[in-house]
Amino acid sequence: MDRTERILDLVALLLDAREPISWAELREHFPADYGGSDDAAERKFERDKAELVELGFPLSYVQGDDERRDGYLVDRNVYYLPEADLTKEELAVLYAAGSAALASGAFPGRDDLAHALRKIGFFAGESLPTPRVRMELGTGQQGQEKEVSARLEQLWDACSAHKWAQLTYGSPRKDGVTERRVDPYGLALRRGVWTLVGYCHLRQGLRTFHVHRIRELKVNTARPRTPDFEVPADFSLDAHVAYYPWQYRFHEPLEVTLQLTGPQASRAGSLFPGAALEPVSDGVVRARFPVTFLDGLTRFVLSLGQDCRVEGPPEARERLERMAANILAKHAPVEGQRVSA
Repeated sequence: MDRTERILDLVALLLDAREPISWAELREHFPADYGGSDDAAERKFERDKAELVELGFPLSYVQGDDERRDGYLVDRNVYYLPEADLTKEELAVLYAAGSAALASGAFPGRDDLAHALRKIGFFAGESLPTPRVRMELGTGQQGQEKEVSARLEQLWDACSAHKWAQLTYGSPRKDGVTERRVDPYGLALRRGVWTLVGYCHLRQGLRTFHVHRIRELKVNTARPRTPDFEVPADFSLDAHVAYYPWQYRFHEPLEVTLQLTGPQASRAGSLFPGAALEPVSDGVVRARFPVTFLDGLTRFVLSLGQDCRVEGPPEARERLERMAANILAKHAPVEGQRVSA
């Protein structure tokens, strides 16, 4: 029996056991592998046990007492995930989201996702309709689905195994590329754009990288079971990848207060998720939230029209007024130019 087969059989035996399995019983179940001299058998089992532990298998040795014997036992509460207990409607939504991601052509862990969708279909107890939704990549990435998909798979594995990656990265601000060695902490999808967050050895700090701007990618394959780095316990993807334009981290957080009226007042919660909302009067809502990119906010506020205005702080109002003035100046008719009706 080869080692892989032995490990799988060992896992099946331990999961099926309701009582601790002694070393003597293990030798009886695997006479060809754990037979022979005691020293050789114990060394082989120790290697197998170390591999199981490395794979996250919660195997432990329990000391016997009056109620049970000593031996090896699996902690089932750690090994098995709790029941999700989702309704059929919730399963349908989850299935639709997963199917849209799979159909996009660029999603990491595609095989795992496809397997999960088959499980959802099975547990739903009936045929789930094929959802008429599709997750598209953002502007500027069309035609790169295959390249982005391949890089996502590599980065997914690198993030999971904690292996560093060498990137040839194209800057969005200037021509040319830079070589970066990065410890990949995680991947995030925001508004159709996949972003890698990790520690950049060139810049000596955490940086974000748009996956479609990675020209070449090579993941460290040396000692594949040994992690190259540890992700800090306080690391959070949401702190580094923005959902909304005003969340890009270009300056220190600044609390901005907006006043929304008319139709926009009823949409305040969906327009500015996470904002502290305060009803001012009938049809008027005040929203407060931190902003780290004023230009991103002012552009969005201008798009909402007269039903959304900036109350404070002064620098936010001034930035909005300057941007509005620049737009008016740019689109003002030139003297002597005829304006078509």
